[in-house]
Order: sequence, then structure tokens, then C-alpha cells
Amino acid sequence: MIGRVAPGKAVDPAEMRSAMLVVGDWLRDGTVDAPARAELAAAVRLSARTLAQIAPGASVEVRVPPFVAVQCIQGPRHTRGTPPNVVEMDPRTWLLLASGLEDLAHAVGDGRVTASGSRAAEVASWLPIVRI
Repeated sequence: MIGRVAPGKAVDPAEMRSAMLVVGDWLRDGTVDAPARAELAAAVRLSARTLAQIAPGASVEVRVPPFVAVQCIQGPRHTRGTPPNVVEMDPRTWLLLASGLEDLAHAVGDGRVTASGSRAAEVASWLPIVRI
């Protein structure tokens, strides 16, 4: 089953790429029917968890409701309440960023991404996760 990865388990790059390819046509063309919820969830979860693997740490939290929130990037650790550095967006925007079809600064500029905290923009250094 695609996308069923426990939070602590390493993401298989081939599985993540496969999940991203399933949503690729929809990402490139907004008129294409959206993928099934399970396919969308798999692509979001696997790509976000890959970000957490390649940029380990806990100074920035990336949120893609309703599917996933991950902590990433080395630096001061947050332990209680709302983290000081948060990047949040909808699933399609995340997948556009993760696939390199969109730029973080542009998505923040047009309001599709909220980024708070002095380190939130550092997420851009780790994108794209995989080009499709």
C-alpha cells in the first residue's frame, strides 16, 4: 500500500517518487481531476517525511493539513506550544514545492503559504524533494 509509512521509519525514495508521479499530471495541469484522497495523502506524507529525513532537526515545522506535519532543519529545538518557525500550506501547494514546479518565495508572496519565524524561509534550501 503506497504511503503507509510510520513516522519513525525511513522513507523509500522509490516509493516516494512513485507516489509523486501519481499526482504529477494534476500538479502540472489544474484542470485535470484531483487524485484520490489516498493517492494525495501518500504523496504529501512521503514527500514531507523525506524532507524531515534530508534536513533533520526540529527548528522548523512544516504543516500540510490534514495530512502531515514534520519538523526539520538543525537548530534550536521547540518543545511546547506553537513552534517559533512554521511553514503551512495546502496539499497541492506543498506538492508543487516538493516537485520543483513552484518556488517557495512566490508561494509565500501570493499567500498560498504562511511562513512565520526567522528560519521558516530555510525550507527553500531543501526544495525540491524530487523533480517530476
